[in-house]
Amino acid sequence: MKQQFSLLPKIAALSIAAAFAAPAMAQSAGSNIVNLGWFHFTPQDSSEGLTKLNGPGAGYSPNSHSSVGDADTVGIAFTHFFTDNFGLTTDLGIPPKFKLTGQGDLARYGELGNAKQWSPAIVAKYYFGDATSKFRPFVGAGVTYVWYSDVKLSNTFQNVASLGSGGTATASLSSSWAPVLNVGATYNFDDRWSLSLSVSYIPLKTDADITANPAGPAAALGPQRYKTSLTIDPVVSFLSVGYKF
Repeated sequence: MKQQFSLLPKIAALSIAAAFAAPAMAQSAGSNIVNLGWFHFTPQDSSEGLTKLNGPGAGYSPNSHSSVGDADTVGIAFTHFFTDNFGLTTDLGIPPKFKLTGQGDLARYGELGNAKQWSPAIVAKYYFGDATSKFRPFVGAGVTYVWYSDVKLSNTFQNVASLGSGGTATASLSSSWAPVLNVGATYNFDDRWSLSLSVSYIPLKTDADITANPAGPAAALGPQRYKTSLTIDPVVSFLSVGYKF
């Protein structure tokens, strides 16, 4: 009996050593990982000229363009691994605010307006290596639904759109589905914590409709309507820290 008790510490020590020697299963079938980090949006943008649909000066202005600036926001992603190599990720984030700046004939007006973009995405990813790998590159493809809120035109552009009368103007941006192409890599510090960097490309286009209401004598002309299309095509980088649970 004394000999059996004397063996217990040795058995316990061997079990602990074996546990530390076992490879960490950082990303394996059934794993759930949440990532929190920083999204950076870099539009590869272009725009059509502004078209005035009615009233004085109606017609197409080929040199009236605009440009969409970069944006940053906090993002969160949730990934479930169905196998050791295949996972499905849901990307969410605080909607970034994009600024629209005049180009060409509109350049002298500076910032034309701004809007918040909502673009939750679902991306299927294939991870190279195995569940015990420290470094795991991945590729992915998915879909996002994009819509806009808090669309605001600058006071300067509202005045221009309302025929210089000091009136008001509002704009709406169309919503759309868009594909998501994704590449990246994850470095696993241990079984729980990891660091991830990914880059996504989203082919994205939106139509803008503007309605201006002139003031003063010009109000008799009624609402003035404009339209244009913006190609945004953002490259989105996501640097994040992940935790498996």
